[in-house]
Amino acid sequence: MTDAPLDAIEAARRPRIAIEAVSPTVDGGRFPVKTVIGRAIVVEADVFADGHEVLRAEVVWRPRGEGDWRRAPMAELPNDRWRAAFTPEAIGRHEFAVEAWWDDFGTFRRDLTKKREAGLDVALETDEGLILLEEIASTAPQQAAKALADIILATRALGVSDRVAALLSPETHAAVEAAGHRAFLTRSAAYGLEVDRVQAAFASWYELFPRSESGDPTRHGTFRDVIRRLPQIRDMGFDVLYFPPIHPIGKTNRKGPNNTLTPGPNDVGSPYAIGSPDGGHDALHPELGSLEDFRALVAAAADNGLEIALDFAIQCSPDHPWLKENPGWFKWRPDGSMKYAENPPKKYQDIVNVDFYGPDAVPGLWVALRDVVLFWASEGVKTFRVDNPHTKAFPFWEWMIEEVKLEHPDAIFLSEAFTRPKVMYRLAKLGYSQSYTYFTWRNHKAEITEYLTELTTTAPKDFFRPHFFVNTPDINPYFLQTSGRAGFLIRAALATTLSGLWGMYNGFEICESAPLPGKEEYLDSEKYEIRIRNWAQAGNIIPEITRLNRIRKENPALHSHLGVRFYNCFDDHVLYYGKPRFAEDGSGRIEDMVLVFVNLDPFTVKNAPYEVPLWEFGLPDHGAIAVEDLMRGNRFTLTGKEQWIHLNPNELPFHVWRLTNLSGVA
Repeated sequence: MTDAPLDAIEAARRPRIAIEAVSPTVDGGRFPVKTVIGRAIVVEADVFADGHEVLRAEVVWRPRGEGDWRRAPMAELPNDRWRAAFTPEAIGRHEFAVEAWWDDFGTFRRDLTKKREAGLDVALETDEGLILLEEIASTAPQQAAKALADIILATRALGVSDRVAALLSPETHAAVEAAGHRAFLTRSAAYGLEVDRVQAAFASWYELFPRSESGDPTRHGTFRDVIRRLPQIRDMGFDVLYFPPIHPIGKTNRKGPNNTLTPGPNDVGSPYAIGSPDGGHDALHPELGSLEDFRALVAAAADNGLEIALDFAIQCSPDHPWLKENPGWFKWRPDGSMKYAENPPKKYQDIVNVDFYGPDAVPGLWVALRDVVLFWASEGVKTFRVDNPHTKAFPFWEWMIEEVKLEHPDAIFLSEAFTRPKVMYRLAKLGYSQSYTYFTWRNHKAEITEYLTELTTTAPKDFFRPHFFVNTPDINPYFLQTSGRAGFLIRAALATTLSGLWGMYNGFEICESAPLPGKEEYLDSEKYEIRIRNWAQAGNIIPEITRLNRIRKENPALHSHLGVRFYNCFDDHVLYYGKPRFAEDGSGRIEDMVLVFVNLDPFTVKNAPYEVPLWEFGLPDHGAIAVEDLMRGNRFTLTGKEQWIHLNPNELPFHVWRLTNLSGVA
């Protein structure tokens, strides 16, 4: 019994206001939500308390652990839901929370107004109001307290009617606000927010092997050769130029053409077999050029509006210096031989994997790998595509990415993890800025719709940024092997308009698709040999890619995968969707909309009925909408909801339109 009063005291200290279901959050706040600088974050929460008092709420935010909180008032929605938005002004890790409190004077004002309007005698209520002002003034800052004291003194001398007017006046309300009185103030837990630069969510990637850029099949390409190619890549509208590994390539068990085990003396090998006597992950393959050459390339790329992205592949050739210097970073077989990388029954004889929990790996290996990334970041590379991160330790990624971002908050990491969904999502939560996806294998209307709906309306929308690569050196999609030029246009249209992030491996623009028989791989793969291409060959789709990249840049609605809306087109082979651009005044009014039709059948002309989304603009079914065809450049007006679309894969298997309300208002 003696402890009962103490229990009651402790209970009384608990929050009287409930703050629940805060969004957006990731795993209850275990991981940060992702956004980019300049993009508003909409925060919602359930906020309620016992009784009928007026509540107030704010969202508060700041860079993690730095200074005072910034604040934005929350608006009350139905069913005790509250909402506010704020826009981060710097990249890096932030934190936000929701605060709520009883608005004592707001409650008094509400009740006094109701009683006055009902004709009740409110003389005593005005006395209560003055007492409340005195209580608020007693804890207010000096200037606010003086303003309230003046109001109290002046109001006491008035009659009841004038007292009511004074207590309900804007001046009194402003003085109370300045006092900062917040009864039963409650704050939610703080939630993480990772603010990246815009390129983490919106970028167009182009991938090439520098060694193939000489133009001569008998000469190994160099960084200087790549510099000559930069204007062409820029003019296609790309802004990120990505290289597979550019480090020294081992000779032990070097692979020959088409992944054979019998290379010739001049075969270049796989760049993923990293390491030789010339160095490891922080060195350059000598035939590509020197560090000064690489620096010249990075500078020239910047002059052309491009940034360089490098491959971070945590695997070693048997010739990598680390095997001799740090054998405890690797696994060894019982007979003392090295354990090659394998994915049974496949074995990669030219590669050895590190062991993140080997005898000497912690912290030595972890620090060495972090320092590799920091080295290239110091050389001006801030974007890294990471090879097979799902086969490396989760704790390492969370630690390493945060370590790099502490020094380079503008760093971007792309996860190349074609694996199970939960593993892909976990990597994104751990810090990856972007992620490869299943897009490569989604070819039909229903499965594309289902996949984009998952990415844009369920939990991943707050942390997973899908990067839609149409092909890679490892993946020659079956669809592209058989669909001809139309198939390449179809996949380009889908990737560029469905996601803010898309990429292509060179050869795509000339519809390169010859496969290894029966496999989703390229014949004469560039992973094992130098490939020289004719970029001007007949049938190339460079003009179409250039136009699509321009459309992306000119239409903010295409800067993210979020916001896509699928509409009715009554043909199972025609995917039809829109992305609206909303007015900046917060009204929810649509300024314009990018509307896309894609014929998913590369062989058949389609004529199909569809519904123009007039309702999105507040227009009736018989209304009219202005249309600009962004690929062809013509303009027209559509009148009425029910229309027909024509899609000829032999000409252009897709349409990209921009819809604008003719009247300019709903």
